[in-house]
Amino acid sequence: MLFRSVEESSGSGELLLRSRALGAVRYEIKVLQGLFANGMPNPTERTVEGSVDFPDGGDAADLIGANLTLQLADGRKIGIVISDQAGTIHTRPACTTGCSCC
Repeated sequence: MLFRSVEESSGSGELLLRSRALGAVRYEIKVLQGLFANGMPNPTERTVEGSVDFPDGGDAADLIGANLTLQLADGRKIGIVISDQAGTIHTRPACTTGCSCC
């Protein structure tokens, strides 16, 4: 499957566990859109990749694998999973409704 970068963003945001704020983070994300063979976007194949950094010196180790929410500087929220101690993040939507609940 082919992917196209549709957005890149960085800034200061907040990391949430359900509705509980875990703290401020700096983030960098890239949104990749999957494409059908004819070049049209596949709405079920949207991936977010990037990283978070804890400016207060916090550590991502305790959060690896947890289902978290990253609130971006513009107010949008995306579901993320921290992959490693360096703060690498990724997500794939679990549904195609666009509700951003999962």
